[in-house]
Amino acid sequence: MMDIITVGELLIDLTQTHMDENGIRHYAANPGGAPANVAVAAARLGASAGFIGKVGADTYGDDLRAVLRRNGVEISGLFETDQAPTTQAVVSVGARGERTFSFYRSPGADLFLTKEEAVSALTEAPRVLHFGSVSLTAEPARSATLAAVKRAKELGALVSYDPNYRANLWPDRETALSMMKKPLSMADILKISDEELPLFTGTDDPEEGSRILTEFGISLVLVTLGGDGTFYRFGDMTGRVPAFSVQIADTNGAGDTFFGAFLRCIVSRGDSPLDGLSPEELYRIIRFSNCAAALTCSRSGAIPAMPTLAEVEAFAGQQNSEE
Repeated sequence: MMDIITVGELLIDLTQTHMDENGIRHYAANPGGAPANVAVAAARLGASAGFIGKVGADTYGDDLRAVLRRNGVEISGLFETDQAPTTQAVVSVGARGERTFSFYRSPGADLFLTKEEAVSALTEAPRVLHFGSVSLTAEPARSATLAAVKRAKELGALVSYDPNYRANLWPDRETALSMMKKPLSMADILKISDEELPLFTGTDDPEEGSRILTEFGISLVLVTLGGDGTFYRFGDMTGRVPAFSVQIADTNGAGDTFFGAFLRCIVSRGDSPLDGLSPEELYRIIRFSNCAAALTCSRSGAIPAMPTLAEVEAFAGQQNSEE
């Protein structure tokens, strides 16, 4: 049984590295795409992970396939198309590491994943099937993603969802919210940022917002709060886990690293990952995940910045000794 399979976009992040003396921005072509990032983050930390998606029949597509293979991600579900180039996202970084995204995706190869391809890649149930909302923006990727989620549920997998809102990929906010809310009732685990929480719930209060989200049947809600750490709700159990202070290089991929680390810890609990999860254990898992995210923030890029298990354990040990 595979621990984690993710479905969605795999793309090139043209990430700003610096601005030269002439005011010209310089970029590096980093591998990225939130679901692919989650798969790599989990694999680097010791989980077995696979990816379902589509790239172009081009050099970037070849590079991305090689990156996943090099990081131990199973790629039998990675398909190729000559109908569109590999999707690109230009990631500009502000003085404090904050990101802005511009997508070159009209169309991009990730949107050409079909329902038949996605379902055929799920020959057996993973412990967790993970997806995001970027692949819900257009057909056929939308139907492919939802079909994969439905099939995973039928096979008995847990489903995790990250409604990763990118306004410039949607025709308008109302369409975005309608489509991003559609899969909520199929999710067992939800990660949502403090910026996205008001869009879905009408409140920026994590306590109330997470309560509203559980009305969709979601068992575990994680609200990422940036430098303020993570709020969690598991049934009636709630709490906060602080973040760790690091020198920020850029924040690209930090949330995906957090979620990959979290899912890695959850699946290590066995075939029923949420059963018997205590407040103390959940706190430790989120703390571990916050450590992984902090290390990613201290480096540039998304996938290239993701830590290994040894690095997270060393960093966590250092934090313990300083507390």
